[in-house]
Amino acid sequence: MIRVTGETAHRIDRRIYGQFVEHLGRGVYEGLWVGEESDIPNKNGLRSDAIAALRHIRVPLVRWPGGCFADDYAWMNGVGPERRAMVNTNWGDVIDPSTFGTHEFFELLHQLDAEAYVNGNVGSGTVAEMRDWIEYMTLAAGTPMADLRARHGREQPFRVAYFGVGNESWGCGGNMTALHYANLYRQYQTYVRDYGDDHIAKVACGADSDDYQWTEVLMARAATMMDGLSVHYYTRPTGQWDTKGSATDFDERDWTATVEQARRMDEILTRHRRIMDRFDPAQRISLIVDEWGTWYDRDPQYPRGSLYQQSTVRDAVTAALTLNIFHRHGARVRMANIAQMVNVLQAMLLTDGPALVTTPTYHVFDLYTDHHDADAVQTQGAAGDRPGRIGLDGDYTVSRTGDDYAISVTNTSPRQSLAASFELPGAVRDVVRAQFVEAARITSLNTFADPGQVRLADLTGCRVSGSRLEFELPPHSVATVRVTVGS
Repeated sequence: MIRVTGETAHRIDRRIYGQFVEHLGRGVYEGLWVGEESDIPNKNGLRSDAIAALRHIRVPLVRWPGGCFADDYAWMNGVGPERRAMVNTNWGDVIDPSTFGTHEFFELLHQLDAEAYVNGNVGSGTVAEMRDWIEYMTLAAGTPMADLRARHGREQPFRVAYFGVGNESWGCGGNMTALHYANLYRQYQTYVRDYGDDHIAKVACGADSDDYQWTEVLMARAATMMDGLSVHYYTRPTGQWDTKGSATDFDERDWTATVEQARRMDEILTRHRRIMDRFDPAQRISLIVDEWGTWYDRDPQYPRGSLYQQSTVRDAVTAALTLNIFHRHGARVRMANIAQMVNVLQAMLLTDGPALVTTPTYHVFDLYTDHHDADAVQTQGAAGDRPGRIGLDGDYTVSRTGDDYAISVTNTSPRQSLAASFELPGAVRDVVRAQFVEAARITSLNTFADPGQVRLADLTGCRVSGSRLEFELPPHSVATVRVTVGS
């Protein structure tokens, strides 16, 4: 029995459900951008089916243009009537036509009703280039950059909520030491200026997973100059980069290993938070997980550098576990960006020409819309007291919006059902929502020929008695039950 106290721990920022779009594979071209002349239905060049699906899960924020691509990106190539192509050296040496650039990105945000998280180029770009891009995007008028934007069809400035000063500067973003990057960050961020009343939150490039020394150096050298510090962590069944494991061909042992690797996110965030707390006890600076998700071996039928992978119900379970962890760390973790939105790694959507399919992970993001900007509430109880009961804390999360309590539970067992029992702080008046991710097997996935193998289904058999809520959750599944409490 889990007792829900009703006491608020912190707010769950909707930006935890942020997305990530990078120029690689079919993440941008075809996945989102088809152009106005395409036979695929579109609005201003963006495919309508993808926009509709993403609006349904209430995408709050999108990070762009990378990723590793960001530190090769020359933004001037992607504005104006004459675009200049570039070689995408990070992802397969393909030619990027630059037809999707700054204006197209903000059109995407407009159609999604989402905020902008723009990643700047520190690795190969200059301070002047970054300064000019900020002016181009956010200064109303009166400078060559603002006037250039107006000549390109946009008189009003764009709104940039977050700006990342470099990406993975310890790796593809320049192979820097922490001290070298910290000094560059201090310099570059100076020119990420606020124009008018809108504040751009500056995000410093943070650590690769468990590199806690990187966080130590950045916080010591530049904490007063940042609004956020990033961290990247990818779940791989083997925990290795050279052989990561298959996305679709796996057994129960691989399943368990993947779940264990996903749970590592809790330790990683805990240890980075401890360092940040010493330098920033008021928790002003956000810890931003702007790349996370599952990453498997390349499928040989797809080009090198496309990072296309299928998504099974295993990915739905690991996504839910990770989101639950973000909720628990929500006092410091206020934004995250799953990698990536369409056709890349742990995507929400997969496309094949005009066809589109939603993935198991998409359904988890649908279930978790009930937690957007809700209050995380404290719980007590003897979790995991015997097999078939809720186990580790990461297996569930509870939030409150007004009189409604949203309870999301993850059953990580590949075979065994899970009995969930919650005591609410008042009588349950109504069960507003009870749905779960349904899949026949641990390897179930959605294909273009059979898009419904993994889907949302009604969770039947919810039992309410006074303030008590009980339900059974099938194996390898995720559920959200939302109830109204009170008279």
